[in-house]
Amino acid sequence: MITDRLNTFCKATALNTGAAGSYLIGDVIDLGDERDIGQGEPLYLVIQVDTLATSGSTATGTFSLCSDAQEAIAVNGSQTTHLVSPTFAVAAMTAGKSILVAVLPREGNAYERYLGIVQTTASAAFTAGKIDAFLTMDPAGWKAYADGDN
Repeated sequence: MITDRLNTFCKATALNTGAAGSYLIGDVIDLGDERDIGQGEPLYLVIQVDTLATSGSTATGTFSLCSDAQEAIAVNGSQTTHLVSPTFAVAAMTAGKSILVAVLPREGNAYERYLGIVQTTASAAFTAGKIDAFLTMDPAGWKAYADGDN
């Protein structure tokens, strides 16, 4: 899988540990005036757990690809949502787990200038955990194994 830092939202970025709610996490990508993401080629959003997530209770997390006219993407409903991950219980957010691998929609809601990841926490707060989130044209479709394992 090929990645680059300009198309990376999060690299081992800590989950927001605030109370249940929605939070912008990591960096945003400034699309400028160019809103044809991928220039006609499929582009994928990949979100992976980098470090085990923990909670003092039963936290759940959902991650969304959102865009907004402002760099500090709103989490109050005025942002435009393009993709949403399934909801994951804290126990399921183990290191190395892919939370979302999905092609960016080319139709539907128009992309606004700034693109980012919104973490929505429910039930209880996370106490730890880190994620990676980035755009790529070739998501990984293989898994590495130790020598002798098939």
